[in-house]
Amino acid sequence: MRNLFLLFGHSNKTQPTNKNLVKGISTFMLLTSLACSQLVFAEPTEAEQKATLAKKLSNPIAALISLPIQYNYDSDIGPVDRGSRSTLNIQPVIPFSISDDWNLISRTILPVINQQDIFSPGQSQKGIGDVVQSIFFSPKAPTNSGWIWGAGPVLLLPTGSNAKLSADKLGLGPTAVALKQDGAWTYGGLANHMISVGGPSNKADINATFLQPFLSYNTKTATTFSVNTESTYDWKSKQWAVPINANVSQMIKLGEQLFSVGAGVKYWLKSTDNGPEGLGFRLTFTMLFPK
Repeated sequence: MRNLFLLFGHSNKTQPTNKNLVKGISTFMLLTSLACSQLVFAEPTEAEQKATLAKKLSNPIAALISLPIQYNYDSDIGPVDRGSRSTLNIQPVIPFSISDDWNLISRTILPVINQQDIFSPGQSQKGIGDVVQSIFFSPKAPTNSGWIWGAGPVLLLPTGSNAKLSADKLGLGPTAVALKQDGAWTYGGLANHMISVGGPSNKADINATFLQPFLSYNTKTATTFSVNTESTYDWKSKQWAVPINANVSQMIKLGEQLFSVGAGVKYWLKSTDNGPEGLGFRLTFTMLFPK
């Protein structure tokens, strides 16, 4: 019985010793727990950050400043299918918080084009094409069912540096996007419709619909597999252009800067009379600037 009394602190002589022992054990366990947490969670934090940002990139209207640079190569263009085109799209995405509940997302596409043998053998054109500027007003919170959406105007600006690289028309219309992110999956679609509202009367008017359904899968290692179409229907010529794109990208970190690099192939299921045909490819390089 005496041993039981000693164990539970009923002896005045051993009570301070027991208290010191318990205090020492508690301190040791706390320090050990803190040390283990540093070892266990220090490395995954960066991996989790990459995976989160990779998933945000799958959302066209995420509140994330980014600078995508996209290179596209297409061939079999022109009346005799001997032309080729390289297009470097510079596509800054800049979000703005305009209220407690809403964001404004600016998406710009500035094409830099180099094409050969499209209009006639031996001739080439190099320069800037027409800029497409989209503005999306998007709620900061998803809907109750988890959908993320945005809508606003889209403009076609006749910035082409060469007559054969520009529609030479000012275009205007609505644009909208809706998507859902369910676990590792992101799926949804983006659409716009533009008509010409200005420009020379001797240039063809614009009346075109753009449809981009998309699907992507993000892994825990920040690798993204995606497939989409970037289809256009010209209501004037009543023709479709339908490329299918399949891409894979990886989030990486160099120093303090985060990047996404990727590559993919495209296949033209349908094209306009003088548009590209067959296989093409795409390379992507995106700089991210998370807050």
